[in-house]
Amino acid sequence: MTYAVQSATVRFGDTLALDDVTLVVEPGSVVAVVGGDGAGKTTLLRSLVGKVPLERGEVDAPSPRSIGYLTATAGSWPSLTVAQNMDFVGGIYGLSGKTLSSRRNELLDRASLLDVVDRLASQLSGGMRRKLGFSMAMLHDPPLLVLDEPSTGVDPVSRVDLWRLVSEAAAAGAAVVMSTTYLDEAERAANLLVLDGGRTLASGTLQEVLDSFDGIIARTATPQRRAWAWRRGRLYHECWPASAALPVDDTAVIPDLEDVVIALSLQQGHDRELAS
Repeated sequence: MTYAVQSATVRFGDTLALDDVTLVVEPGSVVAVVGGDGAGKTTLLRSLVGKVPLERGEVDAPSPRSIGYLTATAGSWPSLTVAQNMDFVGGIYGLSGKTLSSRRNELLDRASLLDVVDRLASQLSGGMRRKLGFSMAMLHDPPLLVLDEPSTGVDPVSRVDLWRLVSEAAAAGAAVVMSTTYLDEAERAANLLVLDGGRTLASGTLQEVLDSFDGIIARTATPQRRAWAWRRGRLYHECWPASAALPVDDTAVIPDLEDVVIALSLQQGHDRELAS
């Protein structure tokens, strides 16, 4: 079954948090929702799980008991041990006895947490707590898994572990939606949804998102268009129209996802200024 948020519009007072945004995720696949702070990622995910009402649009999702949801916080109770966190969530979903014990141990083993089952969640590292939160979200084997920035602030090793867990969940048939600020993670997803200021910048496969940019990215030490330039290492990347003749000292580069996301965001901001 396909799950979706269709043409979603959400307002918080005078703030337009989502403006006609559509998200679609298929079973057995991962969709990455990409964007900076305030882009609308969390609002979109919360609308998918039924925690934010839409002003306009539709949500097609299973009941809350059939959704695994990891919030942007740790996703566990600090005063409970690893095992107690898992058992408490299992009880909520009607799991008990050998069924709960088997499923709990399976997930904790895959998350490399089986050796710390008696440790308080407050005593875990950030990465371990996020893996615990993921395991709790997966405990009842939900068909839809929604993860809000699961790897933000997590060490590189735990990021690799988390992505492995996400991939395994999708391979087992779950539809997975995850928000992230890490573009290298987003590139691994089957589909991307790029948001900026509550609006869709681009969507589709990685190649489709890259192809949505119609312009030139140049590498330069001295950008001519400061409003359209950003640092990449010691130099700058600068966005130019497709028909532009580059300055003699600039070198055209093949844009990667970071280039495209920044360039599209700058273009959208420019269009908004023209419209205001």
